[in-house]
Amino acid sequence: MGYDKSDDASVYKISEDTAVINTTDFFPPIVDDPYLFGQIAAANAISDVYAMGGVPKLALNVMTVPKSLDMDTVREILRGGYDKAMEAGVIITGGHTINSEEPIYGLAVTGFVHPDKVLSNSAARPGDALILTKRLGTGIITTAAKADADMVDSQVLESVYAQMATLNKYAAEVMADFDVHSCTDITGFGLVGHACEMAMGSATSIHIQAEGLNYYKDAMEFADMGLIPAGAYNNRDYTKGKVLNESGIPLALEDILYDPQTSGGLLIALPMDQAEACLKRMAAAGVTACKAGFVTEADDYEIYIEK
Repeated sequence: MGYDKSDDASVYKISEDTAVINTTDFFPPIVDDPYLFGQIAAANAISDVYAMGGVPKLALNVMTVPKSLDMDTVREILRGGYDKAMEAGVIITGGHTINSEEPIYGLAVTGFVHPDKVLSNSAARPGDALILTKRLGTGIITTAAKADADMVDSQVLESVYAQMATLNKYAAEVMADFDVHSCTDITGFGLVGHACEMAMGSATSIHIQAEGLNYYKDAMEFADMGLIPAGAYNNRDYTKGKVLNESGIPLALEDILYDPQTSGGLLIALPMDQAEACLKRMAAAGVTACKAGFVTEADDYEIYIEK
């Protein structure tokens, strides 16, 4: 499995019962706290292995360091990544750093999966339900915080940061007990963008039920104020001509559907008759999951946005 269908990681079969998953992700700081930044960056990078149905085991640090950055800050970033990797059961075995004008941190991650249990973003089936395992709107809220830190309620911001630092491990452990057909994680392309990739790869159409989604209510207010990350507009361009929205939902809610997420949740396609049981198990595991929509035979558009 490679990049031909925009999957989350590459998969290489090495024996009849073992395949290797490889992925990497890294970005500049999105929070001021270096330890928290390290945690978020690591959780984001590791997530791709969970999206492929695998278990992460090894990682390498990937880091750029400005000469102006003091070593205590560098250590805190690395400590955040290390602690989050340990929570995931991942051993960081080394890495590479270079000097740069801007700090960047992330991981190259290796995981393992049985070849028969690999999940892709291109195997959703008509009749499937879609489950989303984290709230949307984090990109809008962090954009508002950058514009004016006092604008965002501190508890809301802490909740957003905590969600971004939360591993998708716990959602993945639950979904492993169900007949999941397809999976991807929601990151930079937003819910609509990643759902569109799933629809295109699976030769299906996806119906997003907007009003049933979990999202940060404050994000609606900030979207109304125009505090929307540039990536959301890019995501609209990316999916232009592939989305039909005749739902009548507020524009601010539509913006949330395109909002780029950092370390977002898993989007899981599974049989409709297993969706409620899966949601109950997610809730019991402390995962904030919701039904996000359903899959049909391919129609004129890849994505249909509904109420």
